[in-house]
Amino acid sequence: MNVIKTALEGVLILEPKVFGDERGFFMESFNQRAFDEAVGRPVEFVQDNHSRSARGVLRGLHFQLPPHAQGKLVRVTQGSVFDVAVDMRKSSPTFGRWVGVELSGTNHRQFWIPPGFAHGFLVTSDSADFLYKTTDYYAPQAEGAVRWDDPTVGVQWPLEGLTPLLSAKDAAAPLLEAAAHFD
Repeated sequence: MNVIKTALEGVLILEPKVFGDERGFFMESFNQRAFDEAVGRPVEFVQDNHSRSARGVLRGLHFQLPPHAQGKLVRVTQGSVFDVAVDMRKSSPTFGRWVGVELSGTNHRQFWIPPGFAHGFLVTSDSADFLYKTTDYYAPQAEGAVRWDDPTVGVQWPLEGLTPLLSAKDAAAPLLEAAAHFD
């Protein structure tokens, strides 16, 4: 596995080894030992999720606060998305900054978003199947969010020709200055 560090401490792009020929491909989509080595510590996942979304769907930017903070290992098995992590750690020198990566069923990349970061994605293909592992269970009482188009954060979503399709909750998310955050 190739591990690519991003501008946000702890947020990683993971590129698994893919073996392909005229019959198709094979890859190890998850290996606990290799993952722990890549992130530099043991990580326990407790829940796997799968969503399918249409072109232009924008989900996020979401996080969960302690004691239910979640790390997420995300990937796309079909289609493509622009995936984003935003640093929500108030004491961090990169608080409010973001990084983004294209994840697709073709490039097989995975994105590790540790606890302390908001997460969201925009579907850039006709549809996308999005899979992710979490380090804590979904806890609605711990939910936090920041607006997808917050000008302070300034995520450069690839919206060429797209009008984002948002849930009512995501459309009403607070700006960074009013959002909950990690210390």
